[in-house]
Amino acid sequence: MTTSFPDPAAFVGKVAFISGAASGIGAATAGRLARLGARLVLADRDAERLAAFAAQLATQDVLALNVDVTSMASVEQAIAAGIAHFGGLDLAVNSAGIDLPRCATAHYPAEDWDKVIAVNLTGVFNAVRNQIPAMLARGGGSIVNVSSIMGFRAFAGQPAYTAAKHGVIGLTKAAALDHAAQGVRINAVAPGFIETPLLAHLSEEKKQEAAMLHPVARLGQPDEITSVILFLLSDAASFVTGACYEVDGGYLAR
Repeated sequence: MTTSFPDPAAFVGKVAFISGAASGIGAATAGRLARLGARLVLADRDAERLAAFAAQLATQDVLALNVDVTSMASVEQAIAAGIAHFGGLDLAVNSAGIDLPRCATAHYPAEDWDKVIAVNLTGVFNAVRNQIPAMLARGGGSIVNVSSIMGFRAFAGQPAYTAAKHGVIGLTKAAALDHAAQGVRINAVAPGFIETPLLAHLSEEKKQEAAMLHPVARLGQPDEITSVILFLLSDAASFVTGACYEVDGGYLAR
C-alpha cells in the first residue's frame, strides 16, 4: 500500500532528533515537524540561540539540549535524554555543520581540517551510530543526513568541506545497507546554496554570484530543503534508502 504525501497525521506523536536545530535547515525542519505534531529533541552547540528558538515553537513537546556533535559521549547522552523524556526515537535529521574560509590544499591549516571533518563528518557518524540502535528498539525509523552539492562536486579552496560532504554520502549509503532489512531507512539530501547563516559572511555581490550558479537563478530557502527531508522521513518514502536527493535548483544537472 502506497502512502500519500503529505499525510497530515504522518508525524503526529513521532519523536524526532534534529542536530543543528538552532538555525538554517535544522530550524526549518524543526518548525515544520512541530506544526505537524512531532515531539522534538533539538540539539545545537549554541545553547542560548537554541533555547530562544525552542521557546518560539508551537509545541510543548520539545527538549532542547546543548550538544557537541564532535563528541560521541555528548551525542550519546543527548539521545539517551531524548529517549528518557519521550520514550523512544523514530526520526532523525543530522544537519549540524560548519564552514571555514577558503584556502588552497597545500596551505590548508591542519586545525581547520580537523574542525570541519569533526563537525561535518564525524558528527554525522556520532549521531547515526547512536540513532540506529534507538530506532531498532522501536522496530524501525528513518534518518536523513544533510550533505551538499559539494558531496558530488569539488570547490577550490575547500578541501575539508568537500571531503566531509562526500563522506556523508558514503556513510549514508554504507549505513543504509547495514540496516535496510531491519526497518531503519537512511538517506541524505544535497542542498545547493541555501540562505542560511553559513552564507552570512558573503557580500550581496557574492550571494548573487552564488545564486546564478543555479539554473533557477536564485538561492534556495531552508524550507525548500525541509520539504524533501519530510518526504524522506515519512512512510511515503518507504522504498527509499541509501539515496541522496539533490535539492539544488538544477546545479548538479549541468
